Amino acid sequence: MTFPLQITAHDVHLSEAMDNEIREKAGKLEQYYDRIVRCRVIVEAPVRNHHSGRPFQVRVTVTVPGTELVVNHHADEDFYLATSHAFDAMRRQLEEYARQRRGSVKMHEDPLLVGRVTKLVPAKECGFLETPDGREVYFHRNSVLSPGFDSVTVGTEVRFVEEQGHEGPQASTVHVYNAHKK
Repeated sequence: MTFPLQITAHDVHLSEAMDNEIREKAGKLEQYYDRIVRCRVIVEAPVRNHHSGRPFQVRVTVTVPGTELVVNHHADEDFYLATSHAFDAMRRQLEEYARQRRGSVKMHEDPLLVGRVTKLVPAKECGFLETPDGREVYFHRNSVLSPGFDSVTVGTEVRFVEEQGHEGPQASTVHVYNAHKK
């Protein structure tokens, strides 16, 4: 692995085997894009469910030239399954990023949807968009492209790519269309 890897655990002890699993999966990411600047992995077991085990949340953030790619995978009770799902999603993002960098992605493949920022939660580095048909779509700070999250206000018009997140629709890529409109 030619990039720095930071592994953090919250409310869970990572065994040597778990740590090795993360390192192995992170190292394989270079197969999909060889200019990774760094990778951060956060593993959490945030809540105890009295009906079952503790679900794991695995967040993988990969910094590449010009942006950060983020995957936040929730609620698999098996650490290895949660880790596998998170790194599979990151692999897909890296493959897409590499295609974009090569110029092989056509603009019509993922049509950008129109929305307007309706709520910002700076403390959690996220917000919500509303589509013209009234649907609410979550977005995270890391999804907002230049000029970035700090330029967004309630009322800002955006174009975005929607994907299904664990807890509903989310914007994976947010283009600020009009940062000054309220």
